[in-house]
Amino acid sequence: MIPDPVALCEALAEGGIAWTELTFTTPDVARHVAAAAKAGCRIGVGTVLTAEQAREGIAAGARFLVTPGLRPAVAAVARDAEIPVVMGALTPTEVAEALDLGAAAVKIFPAKTYGPGYFKDLHGPYPGIPLVASGGVNAGNAKAFLDHGALAVCAGTDVVPPQTVAAGDWPEITRRAKAFIASLG
Repeated sequence: MIPDPVALCEALAEGGIAWTELTFTTPDVARHVAAAAKAGCRIGVGTVLTAEQAREGIAAGARFLVTPGLRPAVAAVARDAEIPVVMGALTPTEVAEALDLGAAAVKIFPAKTYGPGYFKDLHGPYPGIPLVASGGVNAGNAKAFLDHGALAVCAGTDVVPPQTVAAGDWPEITRRAKAFIASLG
C-alpha cells in the first residue's frame, strides 16, 4: 500500500535516489504511477510480465519498464513506444537474449545470490554491457556491486520497507535513501 506515491518519490529524491520503480505486485500500481508521473516524478514500472501490463504502465506515464526475466512481448511494446526496458536475466545466455530483445540494460537478479564478483565475470564476455544489480542489494553490499562492474543498483526494502511506506513515514524514507547513497561513496 502506497498512501502517497508522489510523497514517496519526493522523499527518495530528497535522499538522492532520483528514479523510482513501482512494481505490478503493488495493488493499484497504474494509479500510483499516473499520480507520480503527473507530478513530474521520474517513475517507471517493474515486474512487468505481459504486453498488457507494459501498455498499462506506459499509458499511466511510466518512463521505463523493468522485467524480472526475459519477456519478448514486453520488449516489443517497449520498443514500439520508444520506452527503455531493463530486462531481468541471470545466465550469460539470458544476458545475450536480453540484449537481442533490445534491453537498454540487463538486470541481474537475484544479484545477492551470485555476489559482486559475478558482475566482473559477466563483463568478460560482455564488456561494456550495462548491468544492474537487483535482489538482495543493500547499503552493506551496493558499493561492491558497483566496484565490480554494475552500472547501477536497485535499492529495495532496505530503503523502502513496506511498513514504513504504508505508514507514510517520508522523513524515514529520506533518511534511509541518504544512508544508502552515502554507502556508495
